[in-house]
Amino acid sequence: MSLAETEPGQTCLVTSIADTSRIRRRLQDLGIVPGTRIECIGASPLGDPTAYRIRQTVIALRREDALGILVQGGAHV
Repeated sequence: MSLAETEPGQTCLVTSIADTSRIRRRLQDLGIVPGTRIECIGASPLGDPTAYRIRQTVIALRREDALGILVQGGAHV
């Protein structure tokens, strides 16, 4: 499943970043690598972008970028 499919309150682990992701290197620089725990915080009023907690930082990702991040889990906290 992709990070874009998570809902607010769900936590997941990154399994990989798609090779086709146009911002792959930037995501890796932000610490989004396999094994990283990510929590979906919530979406903007129009639904895009969505806020995610990665380690102790909150970042916003557009849906098209979150689709390139593959995750496992998705349990509600």
